[in-house]
Amino acid sequence: MRAVVINEPGDTSVMNMVERPIQKATKTQSVMRIHAFGVHRYEVLTRAGGSPDVKFPRVIGVEAVGEIHEAAADGKFKVGQKVITMMGGLGREVDGSYEEYALIDDANLFPVDYTGDWVTLAQYPENFYTALGSIKSLSLKAGQTLLVRGGTSAVGLSAIKLAKVLGLTVTATSRREEMLPELVKNGADKAVLDRDNALVTTETYDGIIDMVGTVTMADSIAHLSKGGVVTLIGLLAGEWVAKEFSPFTLSDKYLTFFDSTDVQQDLVDEMFSLIAKHHLEIPIAKVFKLADIREAHDYVMASRDMGQVIVDND
Repeated sequence: MRAVVINEPGDTSVMNMVERPIQKATKTQSVMRIHAFGVHRYEVLTRAGGSPDVKFPRVIGVEAVGEIHEAAADGKFKVGQKVITMMGGLGREVDGSYEEYALIDDANLFPVDYTGDWVTLAQYPENFYTALGSIKSLSLKAGQTLLVRGGTSAVGLSAIKLAKVLGLTVTATSRREEMLPELVKNGADKAVLDRDNALVTTETYDGIIDMVGTVTMADSIAHLSKGGVVTLIGLLAGEWVAKEFSPFTLSDKYLTFFDSTDVQQDLVDEMFSLIAKHHLEIPIAKVFKLADIREAHDYVMASRDMGQVIVDND
């Protein structure tokens, strides 16, 4: 099988296609045939050495869609069963999705009932799971208001789609004024400019999903209604630590963080139920082949298009 192996961090030239034998299933691990996977900016960061806990050599990639090639001896899966995998150390502690077959712990494999093609399926796992989990962390009710900060990201677009079918009134943001109409076209009720980490509006919201990160956190809190919640779920700005943050700004307001590392099957099931019932999709920006993974990384960092970049392994 083919695998993209990184022996040491660096630019795209460190990603090398190699031939490896397909691993054998164990008592608790199944072999997954990877048909497609999404490519993310934080994987580019990992490739470049920005994730200190990742040890090389490594096959990176945090999510994949495919089927069971060989089932674990003590597991519940059957050969040919459609599954997804995401997080759980994938591409970080263990080899990830940038390969044709992967040995995955059964605890990190999730069966799905989905009849579409593999590339379409690949838009969902990490994006929609993170979006749904973050919405739930806000404890909002139908009719309340949600701000999606970083709305042009794949997770942001997913959050807009899910929030609307859950009955929320959604405002989304972009740092590019020309993208505001596109956010409305993709389902947001309103769109607001995010200029120099400050929202160009005086409105407040019952809940805020902040994907920009610590640099916008204080401004997000300032735009919360009383009793509202900000959920941080990303670090698009690339800064990990909040500077000069005063907890006194949280008077009758709440701050939390949603982490998709511990994936739960019931939330996966709910996610795909909503997707199927409401025919939810986000734009697919571009599809690459595994042999073009270097070009895929360049595109992810350079493109200003909305939507998910996907690698098709078939």
